[in-house]
Amino acid sequence: MSKILLIEDDIAFCKLLEKFLIKKAYDVAIAFSAAEAREAVKNESFDLILTDLRLPDSDGIGLMSEFKNSHPHIPIILMTGYSDVNTAVKAIKNGASDYISKPFNPDEVLIVITNALQTPQVKEEAPVKEKKAPKKQTSGENEFVKGISVASKKLLDHIQLVSPTDMSVLIIGESGTGKEIIAKSIHQQSQRKDNNFIAVDCGAIPKELAASEFFGHLKGSFTGAISDKKGYFEAANGGTLFLDEIGNLSYENQIQLLRALQERKIKPVGSNKEINVDIRIITATNEDLREAVKNGDFREDLYHRINEFSIQSPSLKDRGEDLMVFADYFLEKANQQLNKEIIGFSPEVVSIFQNYNWPGNLRELQNCVKRATLLTRGDFIEADVLPAEFFQIQKQSGGNGSFSLSENEKEAIIHALSKAQNNKSEAAKLLKITRKTLYNKLKQYNIQ
Repeated sequence: MSKILLIEDDIAFCKLLEKFLIKKAYDVAIAFSAAEAREAVKNESFDLILTDLRLPDSDGIGLMSEFKNSHPHIPIILMTGYSDVNTAVKAIKNGASDYISKPFNPDEVLIVITNALQTPQVKEEAPVKEKKAPKKQTSGENEFVKGISVASKKLLDHIQLVSPTDMSVLIIGESGTGKEIIAKSIHQQSQRKDNNFIAVDCGAIPKELAASEFFGHLKGSFTGAISDKKGYFEAANGGTLFLDEIGNLSYENQIQLLRALQERKIKPVGSNKEINVDIRIITATNEDLREAVKNGDFREDLYHRINEFSIQSPSLKDRGEDLMVFADYFLEKANQQLNKEIIGFSPEVVSIFQNYNWPGNLRELQNCVKRATLLTRGDFIEADVLPAEFFQIQKQSGGNGSFSLSENEKEAIIHALSKAQNNKSEAAKLLKITRKTLYNKLKQYNIQ
């Protein structure tokens, strides 16, 4: 029987989850705080740790790092509300096995726990060596998907152009368009790729704590500073610091940031000693910073400092040809995470996808594909596993919409293969789909 440590400060929810896991034949221990969890890990051995992202005396990511250092063999799963999913994804790159979004789907909880317990973890005998192996980073390196649309090709050109330089880059785009993945791709193609990439969500930092978060602090420098802390600037020294949603910084914090960027020196809170830092700054925003400058909400000198080169992160509706490229990629990812073998999407689903507006961009597409993968029992994702909003949109737009290949999809594929003399790459180009999608459809229609 596998033993699970459940760390959650919401007592009612914690007891509910404990009952569910015991019913599913797991041995469960409970901790309502980070302090209780540390004590439990010290005194007992566990096969898996489930921790909430927000705890009264710590955060789940900090606690995860502690346990990964002391017990690298124990897989850790984060529990998080939908608003914190981005943070949970970052944690996966830092060693978490997976995350579960609240409110929970019981089937998904069991799949994620089963996968985490079955996945071989780092051996405790050689923690230092194993910890340095860049397994999670490798999956991160493959996250940038090269689209086939004009907007995607322009984006790729700009990334390749600016990556080898040390220029500050401002990435502009709607929420969910993958701005952090673009930033990471720039870092991975730069001369700093062997050093840290530190991502910071400026919208999640209270303005009173921003100086401490950015520049660190000394023990006792303010109430709650119970130990020395290294800030983001120092952590990114030699590498890249990515500041997401920079427009959310208060005016005072903007002044502090500007000074650090101009002087390339920082002073931890409570310290008289300056630290030299050598970092590259990449920032991102989903608002018009020029308008914010005009309105006096964002400093003009800081705007020019961070905007030596700007990159537009296109929305999904501006890169329609990429839609099924990304859908296939997210399906592959979901298959791995959920231990499934879904082949592809039914023609009806492709049609629905292509007629939907995707207000949440790539993030919405990824969530939709992952949910549909979990719910699908057959080989292909069908319309009955899609969320209700897809059908509301279809009703508003007047029904079926047009399918990208044609009404008679099978005949269109046979015709394209004939025209391309059975060259599948050429046939896929004629049909404006990816080669992988074509192979899936050949299997679906049993075309030899």
